[in-house]
Amino acid sequence: MRNELFINGEWTLPAKRGTFDVINPATEEVIHHAPAGTAEDVDAAVRAARAAFDHGPWRRTTGRDRAVFLRSFARIIRERLDELSEMEVLDNGKPLPEAKWDIGDAAGCFEYYAGLAEELDTQPSEPVTLSDDRFTSKVVREPTGVAGAIIPWNYPLLMAAWKVAPALAAGCTMVLKPSELTPLTALELGAIAQEIGLPPGVLNIVTGLGPQAGQPLCDHPGVDKLAFTGSVPTGAKIMAAAARDIKNVSLELGGKSPFIVFEDSDIEQAVEWILFGIFWNQGQVCSATSRVLVARSIYPRLLDRLVEEARKIRIGDGMKEGTLLGPLVSKGQYEKVLAAIAQAEREGARIASGGARAQDMESGYFVEPTILVDVPLESSAWKEEIFGPVVCVRAFTSESEAVQLANDSPFGLAGAVMSKDERRAERVAAALRAGIVWINCSQPTFTEAPWGGYKHSGIGRELGRWGLDNYLETKQITRYVTDKPWAWYIK
Repeated sequence: MRNELFINGEWTLPAKRGTFDVINPATEEVIHHAPAGTAEDVDAAVRAARAAFDHGPWRRTTGRDRAVFLRSFARIIRERLDELSEMEVLDNGKPLPEAKWDIGDAAGCFEYYAGLAEELDTQPSEPVTLSDDRFTSKVVREPTGVAGAIIPWNYPLLMAAWKVAPALAAGCTMVLKPSELTPLTALELGAIAQEIGLPPGVLNIVTGLGPQAGQPLCDHPGVDKLAFTGSVPTGAKIMAAAARDIKNVSLELGGKSPFIVFEDSDIEQAVEWILFGIFWNQGQVCSATSRVLVARSIYPRLLDRLVEEARKIRIGDGMKEGTLLGPLVSKGQYEKVLAAIAQAEREGARIASGGARAQDMESGYFVEPTILVDVPLESSAWKEEIFGPVVCVRAFTSESEAVQLANDSPFGLAGAVMSKDERRAERVAAALRAGIVWINCSQPTFTEAPWGGYKHSGIGRELGRWGLDNYLETKQITRYVTDKPWAWYIK
């Protein structure tokens, strides 16, 4: 485990020599003392990234050359998959099979953007047809510059890959600030960068607390672009900071995603996808389908099966074989989720299953898979993101009612619909006001497809070619091609 910051291609102690505790959420034990960067370290990292972009070779290299580095990142991540996965479990708490899936996806992300980097070489410019044949015009795409990335704790290495890979593919340089709750695997990207010979300053990693490290990164005038994944309140602060310098910004924020289950659905499949949509990663997923709307005719049967299967989910340390639900990431998150459940009860919801600390767990931040029913539409549990293993289930009578309830939210990240009627499923998918819609499933995420939301769920898209566009600027180059004088002033 690293106890230094990665700046300008070297490991360096924080300027103020501070550290913060990294806690295993399954045991509540301190497992590491991570380096606590501050404004001085952020400034050094931004200056290194600025020099690497303005004067270094990175943005002038071909996409093919950048792809070599990206594939090297992927190769080493795969070679270290077991080690990095175990580190992720210790840091975040998720079950080991989930962590291995995440780390594999992180490697795949680097491989995917290696391919897009190579494609940039084949598309150096795009001609533009003009209305005046005295001119020709073309459009070129260039790297945005120095990118500052702030990532969350729910998918530590994968969220880093979602930002680092497209930024480097585009020719940008970056300062990465991981969550203080889960800094371990993000720091390992520095070790990989050093091993593969990435030019100094191209990737810099500063760990630390939000006010001491995250805010200075947002405020730094040397940063051209800010990319953030996290909560709506923090996203709003980052957007305000970006506005002061008119920085390019992309935000992937919260959600309260609906899952509509129609009466012709297979109940067993519906229950499986509902469980996966809310209890995967302990419900700490921005796109979690935490509002389930079920056709009234099948509601009692589906709810009985949902409760029955939720109670079977094995809770425990993510390193133990068979664990399907690990601890929440921190004491603060644990207390927040339990408080949200208690508030839901006070506001009229009924707990059909779960609702408390997991039994027989002497330590760790474990919360039972929780199913809330009879949840008032005006209650905080129905409206606000809980970010834990808590799902609200309601019945609906008509398609129009289901769509209205689904869309009645300030969020618009994702949504799901289940029906054997393909035309209805497509119709409802089109009606949902969300950036991601799943039909007959919930949560599958692919590097090739765009990721992002409507309304309070964010600005811009990650993944796919849209993720690369986040780190590219569009430049028009127009040429006067005739020998005839312009003759506006000089006749």
